[in-house]
Amino acid sequence: MSQASHPTGISLPAKIGAMLFALWGVLHIWVGYEGVHQYLTSGAPGLWKMLTGGRNAPHEAFQHATDALTANVHAHLILNFCLDVGGYGVLGFFVAWMIWKQGSWVGYLLGLIVIGIGDLAFLFVQVVPGIIELNAGTIGGPVLWFLAVAITPFGLPKLRR
Repeated sequence: MSQASHPTGISLPAKIGAMLFALWGVLHIWVGYEGVHQYLTSGAPGLWKMLTGGRNAPHEAFQHATDALTANVHAHLILNFCLDVGGYGVLGFFVAWMIWKQGSWVGYLLGLIVIGIGDLAFLFVQVVPGIIELNAGTIGGPVLWFLAVAITPFGLPKLRR
């Protein structure tokens, strides 16, 4: 369907981009859920297992806090991080909705800039240095984000001057 034939000017690339942002959102909401699950079932050790395992922070070499106070602080900080990641996932859904339903350039820019800051920080602070385990889940978010920001503009309505 061409932009001219769609009443809002939204075409297939924007719809694909919206779906990618939504999928990105699902992945990140799962991190929030898993963080709560690990906090409730395993505490700091389970949470640290989520955020280590890379070539420069293997699970077997990581030394957990041995005192209860430090372990409790670690657990709360990592839980906060996981819930923040889940919040980014909710933002991904809003961005997807704004693009899908409204053909919104504002939604696209939120996805590009705000989600980009979070995802690129994770990529270059956790994944590239080898802190977190490199796998489909840890690289999947940045790949989905990149594809979404690269594809979406081609399907959004033309900007008016």
